Order: sequence, then structure tokens, then C-alpha cells
Amino acid sequence: MRHDMTIDGRVLSYLDFGGPGRPLLALHGGLSEGAHYAGLATALGDDWRVIAPDQRGHGDSDRAAEYSREGYVGDLVALLDHLGRQDPLPVLGFSLGGLNAYHLAAARPDLVSALINVDGPVERPSGKGPNLFDFVARLPYTAPTREELLAACGPMGEGLAAGLRPLPDGSGWRLPFHPQDTLATVDSGSGEHWDVWTASRCPALLIHGLRSQALPQRQADAMVARRPGTSYVGLDTEHYVPFQDPKGFHDAVAAFLQTL
Repeated sequence: MRHDMTIDGRVLSYLDFGGPGRPLLALHGGLSEGAHYAGLATALGDDWRVIAPDQRGHGDSDRAAEYSREGYVGDLVALLDHLGRQDPLPVLGFSLGGLNAYHLAAARPDLVSALINVDGPVERPSGKGPNLFDFVARLPYTAPTREELLAACGPMGEGLAAGLRPLPDGSGWRLPFHPQDTLATVDSGSGEHWDVWTASRCPALLIHGLRSQALPQRQADAMVARRPGTSYVGLDTEHYVPFQDPKGFHDAVAAFLQTL
């Protein structure tokens, strides 16, 4: 079920997949939204209640004035306060969501009982991945028809199709993210985050795409070695682990959660 809350006059929308199980906060990656965790919620069944926000500037959540890591983490703290959480809970994040998850664990260890990082790196020098980001910069945010917007997305159109939304005034369709917000988010994630990754002490799992260009194997190995209590699962995918091997992803998450 979808719910909305307000933070400083800005709407943050989230999905609560319900059920009697323990809560799991699930953070989507860039160019994405919380609805992409519907399959995970189904796979985990009644054991876990998946809560998946549309992070600022994504999905049904309003755009924000800035896209700093502190801003993303502040939204998550506000959401957990809104939900009335008194006990820490596991937090899962893919890519952008992975960075936000381990930053939340470092900033507020009282809120996070376990961490699942899905191909979220701790190093991303400025200028990495120019082809992807150049393409994002050229995307239109809106188009008069859904078909025109899909065509403008090129190869990404198939993956984005389910998230396209009609404009409130009926004048056209929009993406589930703004390209300029994505570029601002990418800039805020540049640099090294080793001190943040190693700051938390809760149990952690790194789920890694073995062919990922975003997280090279050497960096993934170092992340496991340098953070005590971190286990590892490698899957034969590129960066987009939850989409390229959903069963392997679901199985790895379920197995880790059973150890808590």
C-alpha cells in the first residue's frame, strides 16, 4: 500500500508491502523507485514486511532542493520516525540505495540492526562511467505522449516503461526521476567512502555482481576484508543484480535475514 509523508513541505512517498513479519527497509537504486521491490516482498513472504520508499526525486516523491548524502539520510531518519520505529531494523540498498544504507548505518547505528549492500561501491572517482551519465543528461524529463518518451529513452526505455507517469495536468508523461537530479546525486556520491563503510558494526552482507563495472572485484574483496562481520555473495551479473538475477538476489537476501 502506498503512503505519503511530508518533510519540510516536500512529499516523501513510500510503499509498505504489509504482512505480519519483521520490517525491512529497502532502498532502490538510481533511475528507479520503491515499487521495484515488489518481487522481493513476495519472495520473503510473511517473514518480512518490506517498506520501500521512493527516495527524494524518484517515483512519487517530490524533487528536492539538493541531493547530498546528508539529505538522503535525513529523509530515511524522518521516515523511520514517522513509522514509529523504536527498535533497529535491517536496511537493504541497491547501488545508490546501498550508499545511502551504509551512510545511515554509520550516522544512526541505533536505527540499523543489519546491512545489505547490493553492489554499492565505496569508491567512485569523478568522471567514471561517462557514457551512462552523458546519456542521462540528454534524456527529456517529459514528452507529450508515453510513446515519445519511451522512444527518447532509447535502450533504457524497456526498463523504465513501468515507471513512466502521466503529468497531473494531462499535458504529457514524465520519467520517474529527473535527469538533472540524477546527475546531482552522482556528483554527491563521488570520492571515497571507506571511513563510512567501516564505521558501522552491525552484521552486513555484500551482494556483488561478478561482472559489475560499478564495483570491481578487487574493491568488493577489500570491502569484505576491511569491515568486520561482513559476508559476501557474488552473482553472475553486471551491476544490475536485482534485475539480472532476481532469484539469486532474493535467495541471498532471505538466507542472510535468516541468520539475524
